[in-house]
Amino acid sequence: MPPARKRTRSYDPAKIRTAVLAQYGNVRAAVATLAADQLALPTRLGDWTVRDLAAHCAMALEAVDRLLAEPEPARQDGRLLDWPSAIAADAPAIAGSARRLAQEHPDLDALLTDAERRFTADLDAHPAGRLLPTSAGALPLADYLVTRTVELVVHTDDLNAAVPGLDIPYDRQALAACTRLLADALAAKAPGGSTEVRIPPFAVVQCVAGPRHTRGTPPNVVETDPLTWIRLATGRLAWAQALQDARVSASGERADLSAFLPLMG
Repeated sequence: MPPARKRTRSYDPAKIRTAVLAQYGNVRAAVATLAADQLALPTRLGDWTVRDLAAHCAMALEAVDRLLAEPEPARQDGRLLDWPSAIAADAPAIAGSARRLAQEHPDLDALLTDAERRFTADLDAHPAGRLLPTSAGALPLADYLVTRTVELVVHTDDLNAAVPGLDIPYDRQALAACTRLLADALAAKAPGGSTEVRIPPFAVVQCVAGPRHTRGTPPNVVETDPLTWIRLATGRLAWAQALQDARVSASGERADLSAFLPLMG
């Protein structure tokens, strides 16, 4: 008898919409407090400044408007779990667009506010099943919204790292969705059941080929907190450094995830 297929995780579109807007609101409120010298600070994203990064957060919502303007695909041919790896190919174009947007819009608050207005109008005007032509193939709008939690949570962390004293809060639902999507993407990239990855309180996944664990304590266990996991998955933190700093625990011969990380890079 063939093994049962894993059920794809589902997300409530209404809750994801609320989470995206909540995290975006946190970012917009924080950016409004930044002085010119703070906006000019470097970030850990190559030559991006804080201003470029803030403009990119507007792009996270504007992407929905841009994709809705494209012809709707005839059928869904992409998977949500493929998005983290697919987005890497767009990195150079995204970086250029962020810098250009930051230069063209000196009033960041106006830029961020307008992006939110158009995003909300788009969601009101289109059903959750409307297909979008994304980097990962044609995906429903509802699935693409989940990727917006990743964009906003990851870049909230980037902003907090770039500006001393900045402490933008994380919406719990946005943080949960981001954590779960990246955990599931790991399980898709490294299918198997020999290793259990625990990211309390949001996700537990089985991954890595090898003997499948069935009962009791798994022989291979990785555990970390949500933000550390997100940094590992996006290349902000190296696996070896996370182990050295005791930010992740890994036990068992198949608990080394370095070959599979980052998921986004």
